[in-house]
Amino acid sequence: MVLRLSKLFLRTLREDPADAEVASHRLLVRAGYIRRAAPGIYTWLPLGLSVLRKVEQIIREEMAAIGAQEVHFPALLPKEPYEATNRWTEYGEGLFRLKDRKGGDYLLAPTHEEMFTLLVKDLYSSYKDLPLSIYQIQNKYRDEARPRAGLLRGREFIMKDSYSFDVDDAGLEASYNAHRAAYLKIFERLGLEVIPVTATAGAMGGSRSEEFLHPTDIGEDTFVRSAGGYTANVEAVTTVVPAEIDFTNAPAAEIRDTPNTPTIDTLVAASNELVPRSEADGPWTAADTLKNVVLAVTLPTGERQIVVLGVPGDRGVDLKRVEANIGAYLPVAGEIAVEAAGEEDLARNPLIVRGYLGPGMSLGAPLLGLEGAAKLLYLVDPRVVNGTAWVTGANMAGKHVFGLVAGRDFTWDGVIECTEVRAGDEAPDGSGPLETARGIEMGHIFQLGRKYAEALELKVLDQNGKQVVVTMGSYGVGVTRAVAALAESNHDAKGLVWPRSVAPADVHVVAVGRGEEIFAAAEQLALDLEGAGLEVIYDDRPKVSPGVKFGDAELVGVPTILAVGRGLVDGVVEIKDRRSGEAENVAVDKAVDYVVNAVRSN
Repeated sequence: MVLRLSKLFLRTLREDPADAEVASHRLLVRAGYIRRAAPGIYTWLPLGLSVLRKVEQIIREEMAAIGAQEVHFPALLPKEPYEATNRWTEYGEGLFRLKDRKGGDYLLAPTHEEMFTLLVKDLYSSYKDLPLSIYQIQNKYRDEARPRAGLLRGREFIMKDSYSFDVDDAGLEASYNAHRAAYLKIFERLGLEVIPVTATAGAMGGSRSEEFLHPTDIGEDTFVRSAGGYTANVEAVTTVVPAEIDFTNAPAAEIRDTPNTPTIDTLVAASNELVPRSEADGPWTAADTLKNVVLAVTLPTGERQIVVLGVPGDRGVDLKRVEANIGAYLPVAGEIAVEAAGEEDLARNPLIVRGYLGPGMSLGAPLLGLEGAAKLLYLVDPRVVNGTAWVTGANMAGKHVFGLVAGRDFTWDGVIECTEVRAGDEAPDGSGPLETARGIEMGHIFQLGRKYAEALELKVLDQNGKQVVVTMGSYGVGVTRAVAALAESNHDAKGLVWPRSVAPADVHVVAVGRGEEIFAAAEQLALDLEGAGLEVIYDDRPKVSPGVKFGDAELVGVPTILAVGRGLVDGVVEIKDRRSGEAENVAVDKAVDYVVNAVRSN
């Protein structure tokens, strides 16, 4: 059926919405694809739904190609399954919780691992039933602290989540690889560039994890790649660890007066003035200092814990990397928040000397005269290895210690990847220096293993009649995020420019002029194009100027625009490729074949 603009539920806007931060948000609202209902929550209008459904269809076809079957869970779920896996607590403030009229606890699902696991447990009991892959395309809900960028980071969004169930790890590997290949095909068909990168599993758990990132300057994720093929999210990058140094003959550490040196820059300047090094050793630099950063970690339980990180002074701390990697040293699992310690945090730890903090507090016995210090969790960057000597705080105002040797003069509770990753750092696999880029996470796949199956007792009988825990994989694609990413990467100054695979129509017919013959010819062309199997938008509005019609057509972004206007007296219409901007006059009786060929050729 031809979509006639005189009847279509559509109003385009000339001005950008006030809250729009990125191009996709601005253009999807202006072109009449979505409307804001609340912060991070959007209503889908007819054109937007058309694009969304085409993205979903491509996903469904590729899921079917690997044998996955579709199911559909409710978004409103009971508390009990999430209590069994402890995620009712672990999700913290990110979870939408509510009660029914009888006082029962429910949630709006942020993800459905528990429900998939319980469904398979309910229906399957033998290894003969496996392998199994099932998926859904469903609304998800997460109470984002700051929804932003339109569909890219909302509180309600649509995700395709699938799960594989296998009897052993070899089966999981096969299921994982099948999903990985399917994802690459999905993004290829969508016309969306993605780069698979190694990622951390985070609160999801599991042994192996990859993200599919769409490179773009507005992306929230930073990733790295090397000329030799290494790729990873910065949170998953591992540092090239230096060799340990024999400190048998290292000189004793020495405390020096370093007044007015609370920062690394002032410390380096004072060190070169007060304790100059030989020409052979070169001047002191920030890399010679050990910076001790005090962080406050908020656990899913709401408890706030102080953690101190020891890092080389020339490196900043990356809080996202801290959040991704600190879980191994905390008493609970789940979503955590990390920030610089505030005034109240420091007030509860009065022995922390600002600007002059040293690592002695991590030991059972205080070091460097720090009497009565409480033992805090002390983690260090991987570059802090035995035998490395540092300039660091002496835990006394105006004093630093020189030549403090790791492994001899201080120890630590653990090693954590926590500092910023820089362009030029060496790739951990030896494939060359790293370059950094930004990207939007479009998909994420996990080898979950047995975490959820064990918590919910999903077991089957194996070939020997013995009960074994099923091993699982989890695979997600952001469906609404894909629409936004496509809009972000396919637009120009005039509006959207959709790939044919997801465009709301194949051709946008525009009648420009006032003569009845123009509208009659445009009407007939629209019907003939539809009869040829194409999806057609027809701007049949009788009292709208040509400028407005062309402006709307370019804003809406259908790949081919067919304009019927003054050229009709010469027997031609104008056909414009929205992507290249090239236009050509084509004979009226050749126009349908021309457009059909254009659509089917790309």
